[in-house]
Amino acid sequence: MVGYRPDVLARGLDVVFCGVNPATTAAVDGHNFSNRSNRFWSVLHLAGFTDTRLLPIDERRLLDYGCGITAVVTRPSRRASDVPAEEFRVARPQFEAKMRRYAPRVVAFLGKRALTAMTGQPRIGWGRYSPGFAGTAAWVLPNPSGLNRAFALDDLVHSYSELRCALEQSGSGRLHSPPRVESG
Repeated sequence: MVGYRPDVLARGLDVVFCGVNPATTAAVDGHNFSNRSNRFWSVLHLAGFTDTRLLPIDERRLLDYGCGITAVVTRPSRRASDVPAEEFRVARPQFEAKMRRYAPRVVAFLGKRALTAMTGQPRIGWGRYSPGFAGTAAWVLPNPSGLNRAFALDDLVHSYSELRCALEQSGSGRLHSPPRVESG
């Protein structure tokens, strides 16, 4: 393991993208969403969260865009489906405390599985999740994993763009592109 730090967090971010758990590739190379088949970095760029397509090694730059990354369960596995529902329930108190401590405007769950297991609600829809989670607004977005072929790239971009637009329309955050350095 290469000193893997799954959390890319700071207080008061616009959005924290919350995965189910780290993939084994992340634990090996030290970076989130690093599997070549994962569409996370492309989707963030195409949905307008970043002004360039970041690479997994650039993950800490997400903070400059008002975005962060975390996972409900910290144990890496080959597939998210390897995490049993009980593990989400056990992880919930610590995860809630983390979200309260960092207080993002929105926590965006990547997929329904973790939120369903933590809340016990069997039917959770896509998009804004009411009543929120851990004192913050919550959204449920399709998981960008390459294993999730139920959603084409365009579908993922559309879903993530809806969240970005909602954040921009609320106008109370700092969603932005990093400052540009002018030459000359």
